[in-house]
Amino acid sequence: MGGLVSENKPARPNGRRRLVAACTAGILSLGAFALSTGAQAAEPGARPTPQRPSAAAQQAPHLTAPKTVQKSKLTANAAVQTPAPVRYDIDGDGVADQLYRGGDYHWYNSLATEDQDLGTSNPQFTDVVTPGNIDGVPGPDVLGLTASGKLEAFSGSNFPNYPGWTSSGWTIYNKVFAVDDVTGDGIPDIAARTFDGHLYLFPGTGNGSAPYKTRLLIGSGWAVYDQLAGAGDLDGDGISDLVARDTTGKLYFYKATGNASAPYKGKVLIGSGWNTYNEVIGLGNSENGTGFLFARAFNGDMYGYAPNGTGGFKAAQKMFTGGQFFDVMAGMGGVQNWGKKWLLGVDTAGTLWGYVPNNKGTFFSRDAASDSKEFAGVTNFALGVSPTDSGDPELLFSYGNVLYNGSRGGVKITAGWTYNMMVAPGDVSGDGKSDLLARNSSGQLYLFPGTGTGTGYAAGKLLGAGWNTYSAVIGAGDISGDGRADILARAGDGSLYLYKGTGSATAPFSARVKVGAGFTPAAFPKLATAGDIDGNGLADLLAISSGGTMYRFSSLGNGKFGAKTSLGNGWNTYSRLF
Repeated sequence: MGGLVSENKPARPNGRRRLVAACTAGILSLGAFALSTGAQAAEPGARPTPQRPSAAAQQAPHLTAPKTVQKSKLTANAAVQTPAPVRYDIDGDGVADQLYRGGDYHWYNSLATEDQDLGTSNPQFTDVVTPGNIDGVPGPDVLGLTASGKLEAFSGSNFPNYPGWTSSGWTIYNKVFAVDDVTGDGIPDIAARTFDGHLYLFPGTGNGSAPYKTRLLIGSGWAVYDQLAGAGDLDGDGISDLVARDTTGKLYFYKATGNASAPYKGKVLIGSGWNTYNEVIGLGNSENGTGFLFARAFNGDMYGYAPNGTGGFKAAQKMFTGGQFFDVMAGMGGVQNWGKKWLLGVDTAGTLWGYVPNNKGTFFSRDAASDSKEFAGVTNFALGVSPTDSGDPELLFSYGNVLYNGSRGGVKITAGWTYNMMVAPGDVSGDGKSDLLARNSSGQLYLFPGTGTGTGYAAGKLLGAGWNTYSAVIGAGDISGDGRADILARAGDGSLYLYKGTGSATAPFSARVKVGAGFTPAAFPKLATAGDIDGNGLADLLAISSGGTMYRFSSLGNGKFGAKTSLGNGWNTYSRLF
């Protein structure tokens, strides 16, 4: 089976760098249940439970800011305000620190000399923001954003548990990020972008129980950017600026003005070719008051960009390798809607095998996800985006016209389940809860809105007929780049169509758009998606050829896919991949 993966599990490394893993085993494991006969399968008793696949124990590199120019050189002949402080200095040594989640689902503070393990969180945040000191109490604070649209504020010493403030309704935004103080009152602010491209400023209050004032609309047309990052002060005027990247790889500089009603000047093109990176990361100002950027290449290499004093950057410095092991990092510029980030396959004997993406385009070695032959006779599966804020995808399957959740001890969800295809791409109704789509033998597609529990769904809503013309319907999060869950459908002639999510419960998908051809069942018997494989936050397409070779088609953030990349052969050992 060596051809099935391109990365094996390495030995545990030595050194001061933080050891992390891409997933921890056992979170889905709620007890294994045997299922050996059809008679047993039809009964409402114990059900098989998939084991969560694990990944390599790996080393997340220690973060060090790139070398910057001296602040005195930047500020010559410039009108200077009080320099923006370091955004996140958790240990108080005056040096900027970084907050990240490793692949082991632990949060870490990357300090000047070591990495501090903060443990895990429940919920698992889809994104984190380090806005600075927002409550007036000494020390930096942290904001965590959940899939259901909760924004929670923590003192840095309490993160990732015990929030001091929680706000709901943030599902209307597809990006929330730190901008430091752009209103001139000394209190850090944040910004948020809606799906239609409106950018809002949330001025800080300095009050931890109500940290932000009513939002202010500060611009429109921002939907063209797939990366937004608060980079800190890039031109030496003491006010933190923005950078934004579009899907063609052009990078733009937005100079801060210090005026709350119009906090940024018009865009200035400062570079191209930035689509060689899957993440552009703005961590704010360094200890000498200058901003900087990190950028992560698709192979995991991390580059640092120091400012040149005029709103642009000096030449890149390669900082280290292994950046793929930063699963989530404060300051990441992408839309962090990562779908499920797993792949399960059932072999012809009925054994489940699990794969974890490694954030650079392939997978770690497979792990058994069930006992031997535990799912024999089961043919209708969906490994769906997490129905709760726990972040763990869950396995749904039907047997004997009963729908079960195999990730919760095989709990019975409903009887009378006569649907022959189902997919759980995430929240398509716009309420922050992962939903289920199912097609019946007549070709009618139904939406079953999620309840946020994983143990049930609301009554099905008919979306339309004619879906039996498709030989495959797949989805696992955002494909188009706007942060909403989408699906792909394959027609009989091999045409591939994108149904872009709208966030509307009554009409959850836009009209289909053709995004590919040549995906005939003869050429590619199986299509699947494991969510984001290459680390840019978008769900990628997997196609397995008739000869058993798996190809990855990376999502480009504009509803299109890149050229195919082989991930190895031997994948026809599986009867289903999902």
